[in-house]
Amino acid sequence: MLLRERLTLENAHVRLEPLEPAHEADLRVAAAGLEHAWYTSVPRTDTVGADIAQRLAWRDEGHMNPWAVRRLDTGRVVGTTTFCNIDQQNRHVEIGHTWIGPEAQRTAVNTASKLLLLAHAFETCDAIAVEFRTHWHNRQSRAAIARLGAKQDGVLRNHRLGPDGTFRDTVVFSILPHEWPAVRLGLSERLARG
Repeated sequence: MLLRERLTLENAHVRLEPLEPAHEADLRVAAAGLEHAWYTSVPRTDTVGADIAQRLAWRDEGHMNPWAVRRLDTGRVVGTTTFCNIDQQNRHVEIGHTWIGPEAQRTAVNTASKLLLLAHAFETCDAIAVEFRTHWHNRQSRAAIARLGAKQDGVLRNHRLGPDGTFRDTVVFSILPHEWPAVRLGLSERLARG
């Protein structure tokens, strides 16, 4: 199966639905109250529509497969996540461009979403590596990625220019197929504990 194939993924906690413009209203609500640190790229409530349009354009170019994250206990869409930097020929993908609204932070939502995406990548799409990237200064994100069971590969120094012209050092993590069974077990255990 192709990493860019549009499909719905679901478990007991979340449903990942192919992102559509129809998700905009719910995502505007989800984005309200998020702190917009200078090192993140979470959309503001007034830019959610443009963010969806950009993700769909990247999808149409074959670089991204975006999902809306629906929390099943409330039925509300609470954020987005993607397969990005898709390299189908080499069966390599990054999970990124993820944000979760305040109401769903510190819940099972992120763990359940990552479990679905990683299972799909490794078990259905036969990925040879799944990568995660974050800004050096985003300590919360770095800690969350490490808790997933990903290993830090390195730091890409002066990797990108930010919107304000500052340099971004990007921290790269990955999970490989032989690591996936232990990662899957760890994520499942976290979900079982609540």
